[in-house]
Amino acid sequence: MADTVRYGIIGAGMMGQEHIRNIALLDGAEVAAIYEPDAGMATAAMALAGGAAREETFEGLVTRGDLDCLLIASPNHLHLPQLRRIAELNPLPLLVEKPIYTDPTDADRLAALEVAYPAPIWVAMEYRYMPPVARLVAEAELTTGGVKMLSIREHRFPFLPKVGNWNRFNRYSGGTLVEKCCHFFDLMRLILHSEPVRVMASAGQVANHMDEDYGGERPDIWDAGYVLLDFANGSRAMLELCMFAEGSEYQEEISAVGPRGKIEARVPGPTRFWPDHLGAPPVPELIVSPRDPKGPRRIPMPVDPALLAAGDHNGSTYYQHERFLAVVRGEAAPEVTLADGARAVAMGLAAQQSALTGEAVTL
Repeated sequence: MADTVRYGIIGAGMMGQEHIRNIALLDGAEVAAIYEPDAGMATAAMALAGGAAREETFEGLVTRGDLDCLLIASPNHLHLPQLRRIAELNPLPLLVEKPIYTDPTDADRLAALEVAYPAPIWVAMEYRYMPPVARLVAEAELTTGGVKMLSIREHRFPFLPKVGNWNRFNRYSGGTLVEKCCHFFDLMRLILHSEPVRVMASAGQVANHMDEDYGGERPDIWDAGYVLLDFANGSRAMLELCMFAEGSEYQEEISAVGPRGKIEARVPGPTRFWPDHLGAPPVPELIVSPRDPKGPRRIPMPVDPALLAAGDHNGSTYYQHERFLAVVRGEAAPEVTLADGARAVAMGLAAQQSALTGEAVTL
């Protein structure tokens, strides 16, 4: 492999362009080629990627002979079909955006792909790499004496417009508790070192997209909900999602509690959405609260402004790519596997089933 890792990008919409901006900040990496069927998004992506080539077809990009890895950032429902096609054409190391699949019937196909694919695949769970979240993950066991209760709250802005409005409909996105919340279900498994055994949820469409119309069809995507989960090791977790709360100071708040104490992570929303008249945006922080002796300790965790400007995920996309590059170079293994991605989706699908039926779902 050459000193510079050459990426091929599949899907260069809003998230694909965030990846392109962050790859540009890395040493020893470049975007070599892009496949994006939407003309406007392709033009914007090509401007960001400098000398990258634009491929007119998916197959044309995948079968190029000068790429070291591929990145999939296409609409959700395309992820698994594109993964399977890459496996047939040119199975390069892959970074694929979440969710890894959207249709419950695809779980077996994904499992088969995991066994057969000869190169490493990393599922893009950016929230793991937000600095205060990563610090919480690393210190939760010691600080708490073993996490018994975990809560994750996201109070944020509504779904943004996407090409073809695919994220307005469950059949393309997988549903909000899959599309948006697989990040949080992944974090629950990571922090608790256990698997969920039961899921209960109440969720629905409350305030957003109610008056939108796309060819006579109204969006069916949810915007609020609670999910309660029991884990095999006896711990419990809760998710609270509200997507009409963009006036909040912090967007994500994670709290882990055990017999020794509590540790919290607080992450603001995208810098570009913070109003200028309010001054500087909030700083991410970690809060450590031992039971004895009492005394909460706040630890500011500012992020490099260049990383904040490169995306909407508190610098995590950059840190994720740093680790993925080590995988491409053969120096490390993926930290977020296909199995991790699949389990997070299964939790989201179970939560949606529980919300629809009013019954707990056993996993």
